[in-house]
Amino acid sequence: MKKMMVIALAILMLVSLAACRRADNRNQGDSAPNGEAGSNSQIGSSSDTNHPLSPAPEGASLTGKLNYIHRDDRDPSVLKGVTIYGNRAGSAELNSRAPAAEGVRNVFELNEHVGFVPDTDAEDGMQVWVFRHRDNQQSYETAEFSEQMPGFVNSSELSFDKDEPENSKLGEFYLDPEDWDAGYYDFVFVYDGKAVATLLTRFYNMDELAGKSDDDLEALMRGRTI
Repeated sequence: MKKMMVIALAILMLVSLAACRRADNRNQGDSAPNGEAGSNSQIGSSSDTNHPLSPAPEGASLTGKLNYIHRDDRDPSVLKGVTIYGNRAGSAELNSRAPAAEGVRNVFELNEHVGFVPDTDAEDGMQVWVFRHRDNQQSYETAEFSEQMPGFVNSSELSFDKDEPENSKLGEFYLDPEDWDAGYYDFVFVYDGKAVATLLTRFYNMDELAGKSDDDLEALMRGRTI
């Protein structure tokens, strides 16, 4: 009888140890910094990012306007405007507008290829960084951008050579629905390592924008419901 009790206790301890290891692995995965789109780790510090299911970012709404950052140590005019396009929603006309600072597309679906065409004189040094939305937007003003930043999703070069467009570096990425959730994200435009503008965006679930007209998308881009 005592032998059976010892064996049962040993089995129970092994099961408990395995469960603890699985829990530790999950915790490590949740707290690891995010890498390129497709990484299994999705969210950084909860104090820096909104919960993906939050109904709306605190104190902000979608506007479709670039939010320029004016500080003495940077020149926001280096980014005159941008075209942001996708391949799952909206007409060709909506997705091929000339680069601008207003009326910029800011609603997308998961698994949609999102691309950028900037209006900039910078031949290099211009980037876009993608993060989970932060209520504290001022944190971008002093940030040193790296893949270890909480909430990091992806980054791309955005240089545009007007004389030789074929040499331009136009960013493109997508959010894999197996690794990322629908919700609010920040596009942060960076020049020479410093943020010069941000754009609040929203990603919907796959096919959630299917059948929406350009007028419907325009309403969503400005924070209105349809």
